[in-house]
Amino acid sequence: MSCIQDTECRENGNKEEYLFSPEVLTNLDSRDFRGDYKNGISPLKPGPDLCARPLSSGDYDKGYLDLLTELTIVGDISRDTFLNQFYKMKAYGDNYYIIVIEDLSKNRIIGTATLVIEKKFIHHVSSRARVEDVVVSGEYRGLQLGKVLLDILVCLSKKMGSYKVSLECKDHNVKFYEQFGFEKAPEQNFMHIRYFD
Repeated sequence: MSCIQDTECRENGNKEEYLFSPEVLTNLDSRDFRGDYKNGISPLKPGPDLCARPLSSGDYDKGYLDLLTELTIVGDISRDTFLNQFYKMKAYGDNYYIIVIEDLSKNRIIGTATLVIEKKFIHHVSSRARVEDVVVSGEYRGLQLGKVLLDILVCLSKKMGSYKVSLECKDHNVKFYEQFGFEKAPEQNFMHIRYFD
């Protein structure tokens, strides 16, 4: 996106790394975005002082995990644990795409969403994409940032050659996701076994 300058970022002189190359985002075709935006907002320009970009190794200090607590249980995670998981995900190459929106004026992560790409043998050795962990900080809700995040991930899933992209959501969110082309799959059920919270 327009606020990303190169493949590395620096914070207080320290070199940080992105989870994946920012070029993946800057090369998205804006004609593929589906959201209906107001007030000049778009995935390319999410708002004044806001930047949509890949997760960075320095985002621990910018409240990334605090933001996730607005969605679900996170736990007490140290910087070292965060970095260990970050580099494991980075090592998988083109499987994990975590997008964040940073408020540059506050050095704070205020939105995030994840796209997980599963490699398959089916559908001509294709891949399947899944949208997960979509959350926008409470004080920034209503600014179309959820749309921005979802639009980027849907466009990215298409660019990555996925034969489909899916997500799980609560009933009251169905209408929101339908505007991006998602539809309830007939005669499909979501089932799971939960081992812990």
